Amino acid sequence: MGTPKQDAIARELGVDRQLVKGGEQAEIARRIGFIKGVLSNSGCKSLVLGISGGVDSLTAGRLCQLAVEQLREEGQQAQFIAVRLPYKAQADESDAQASLAFIQADLTTTVNIADCVEGLMANVAIEGLQPSDGLVDFTKGNVKARSRMVAQYAIANFTNGLVVGTDHAAEALMGFFTKFGDGACDLAPLSGLCKSQVRMLAAALGAPHNLVFKAPTADLEELVPGKLDEESYGCTYEEIDNYLLGNSVPAAATEIIERAFAKTAHKRALPRVPE
Repeated sequence: MGTPKQDAIARELGVDRQLVKGGEQAEIARRIGFIKGVLSNSGCKSLVLGISGGVDSLTAGRLCQLAVEQLREEGQQAQFIAVRLPYKAQADESDAQASLAFIQADLTTTVNIADCVEGLMANVAIEGLQPSDGLVDFTKGNVKARSRMVAQYAIANFTNGLVVGTDHAAEALMGFFTKFGDGACDLAPLSGLCKSQVRMLAAALGAPHNLVFKAPTADLEELVPGKLDEESYGCTYEEIDNYLLGNSVPAAATEIIERAFAKTAHKRALPRVPE
């Protein structure tokens, strides 16, 4: 058990502290069942997910593919569409291609978001405002994330589909996602998992070791290309996971985590409405 605050946050984010090595197959089956249920009940026929080359989209993608295969075996129409969404050329494209090879999606397509991002950024201007290079770069990173989601929803429209997200408890805790960007989706099959648990499921699914344990990066900032998530956080995924799992965490990391959770509360909430 952790502190009362740790326990409350873990409950809010749906963390299962009992999920440990040995329970992977049951958890995989449970999450595949969740995906099947959402798709079946929606009346839609496809699942759409952007594949980045990281362990989160790799794991969610394989779960989706297994789910649609089971649905087809049960006589339902279902397909999984994996989408590559590079901005110009992606530095770790080989990892993205290795992820696709592992996932074995029914369909794979690529949408390069560069024109969309550059076009929008070139036309956004506010009289008298001269943002710093850093703020422009940060904003452009969010535009990239939102452009990727626009593309996925367009594909979902064309294929009577639902868009799948890759959010999990560690990213939710830190608010490390773009609001209405990678945080926008119709279902989030990794929700409630710590980063180590995502990796555990990925390994149990048979994913390549180098992808399972690849250092995560959103790679949205051009001034700091390939910036690791942990550099942005100021603490490690191990510390974040330990916080969620109720284990002891250094005071400095605890302060960073709890400050990030409070600051990003708006990202995890529905739009506010008049009471």
